Amino acid sequence: MKAVIQRVSNASVSVDGVIKGKIESGLLVYLGVANDDSEADADWLAEKTVNLRIFKDSEGKMNLSLKDLCDTTLGARSKVLAISQFTLLGDARKGRRPSWNEAAPPEKAKQLYEYFISAIKTHGLECESGEFQASMKVTYTNEGPVTILLDTKEK
Repeated sequence: MKAVIQRVSNASVSVDGVIKGKIESGLLVYLGVANDDSEADADWLAEKTVNLRIFKDSEGKMNLSLKDLCDTTLGARSKVLAISQFTLLGDARKGRRPSWNEAAPPEKAKQLYEYFISAIKTHGLECESGEFQASMKVTYTNEGPVTILLDTKEK
């Protein structure tokens, strides 16, 4: 699995003008599922995501995780917005058109995407989501900006 994780002050996803998921603050996660990914990959990625220390503490240092924030009054609004994005698995090393051969087939990708969302929730966090296989419009404000790339193949 590959993930692009962004610290955001707001984010929303809509399909055909209808908002499907929305958060005030927290993490926007674009998630790509590969052919050989498993629930163990989703568990690792969910644990890593909620515990990334990329939020500022009282001294202004990036020393707090989303999980840490949720234990505070300010963090009560902090959530995750997970968006399925198979294009993260695009291989553009050859030619000009990316290959999608590494991306999992839709049935497997949907199952692991939904499993990832449930894994986030097992950590006590709320997780909004987009609509699998839909053409979505994502709007957000990247705070910092802070953007982290994670790949379960590089654990």
